[in-house]
Amino acid sequence: MKLSELRGVAESQRGALDAAPLGLERERLSALPDIRTHALVVSGIRRCGKSTLLHQFVRRLDEAFFYLNFEDIRLSGMQTADYRLIDSLIDTAGAATLFLDEVQIAPQWDRFVRHALDAGRRVILTGSNASLLSRELGSSLTGRHLQYELFPFSWAEYCRFRNLEPGGAALERYLAEGGFPEFLKTGNAEILRQLQEDILARDIAVRFNIRDDRAVRSLYLWLVSNVGNLMTPSKLTGVAGVKSPTTVLEYLAHLEAAWMIHTVPRFAWSVKARSLAPKKVYAVDAGFVQTSSLSPTPDRGGLLENMVFVELRRRTPSLFYLAEDGTECDFVVEPKRGRATCIQVCWTVTSENEEREIAGLRSAMKYFGVDYGVILTADQEDEITIPGGTIAVIPVWKYDFTAGRAQE
Repeated sequence: MKLSELRGVAESQRGALDAAPLGLERERLSALPDIRTHALVVSGIRRCGKSTLLHQFVRRLDEAFFYLNFEDIRLSGMQTADYRLIDSLIDTAGAATLFLDEVQIAPQWDRFVRHALDAGRRVILTGSNASLLSRELGSSLTGRHLQYELFPFSWAEYCRFRNLEPGGAALERYLAEGGFPEFLKTGNAEILRQLQEDILARDIAVRFNIRDDRAVRSLYLWLVSNVGNLMTPSKLTGVAGVKSPTTVLEYLAHLEAAWMIHTVPRFAWSVKARSLAPKKVYAVDAGFVQTSSLSPTPDRGGLLENMVFVELRRRTPSLFYLAEDGTECDFVVEPKRGRATCIQVCWTVTSENEEREIAGLRSAMKYFGVDYGVILTADQEDEITIPGGTIAVIPVWKYDFTAGRAQE
């Protein structure tokens, strides 16, 4: 590239960034450290607000920064030799902080980031593909990066954005809309549909040279239509229209790397046993379920369970379900011997499902040796005493996911 061309791209991108509103302050903002010795990486699904979060962060730092978004089509022909031109622009701008968007697209970006860190610059990155990021982060930048995930608006962020009081009505609205900021601003469902199509086509099919993109799409549509359900690769070959469970596993890995779907393993003390058992599947956001589910009316209980998963996953990747003695507990959070948070999710506890929900929770509490369990509901509150413990029935909008208890 020519220096003049690169300068023009950087200036137009910076102008657009400066003109964009800072938006709702994200909860993740307080967790980002002011650090120069390590690259700060914010990863997550496309359009969840990564750039806005880091824009908020660099504005809070109140110092000059250089911005470049590698997803710009004008940079599609960029070569590694062009990094010297970027260095020249940075020196001219007198910026000690680099803010690089969608960095996984750039060639050998990890070497450039390492060079910038060695030069004493602060480096802030976003990326939307976990597998591509992890490959470079685990090589050139081992021990030189701090990584944070970002998801679409949380329940609390959604209530602040919509200026709603937490409650049953607001919850139903959140489950209908989800938390993607751009969709919430416009109300145009086509934004969510097109986002999913772009990720499936560009970030998965094209990037990984998958010729039969219909197979990936069919698999994704089944998964997003079955949130909260168990799945095994061998049983999904027919869904995807492929012959091998290995191919299904490959496609699942791509979908997870793009943060479109997540899987939760069955808990077992043996790692091998965990890997062999069926997994439960969840979507990154209710908006994806509402716009892509093959069911005309997505199950409210499944949507509520999906919301609980995402709220838990924001805080920890250590999530499991437990199937023991013919019962099932939806979530076991950060399990250790003698310690675990055990959670069932149920839209409403009724005489028809009460025994099943309590049995699954009791089994998990006994398995991990804890005396407290939770059933999260849409709008129901109660307390159940069982031998050796207590089960709290709590509306999900009253639950403190960080503390693991009802909000005071």
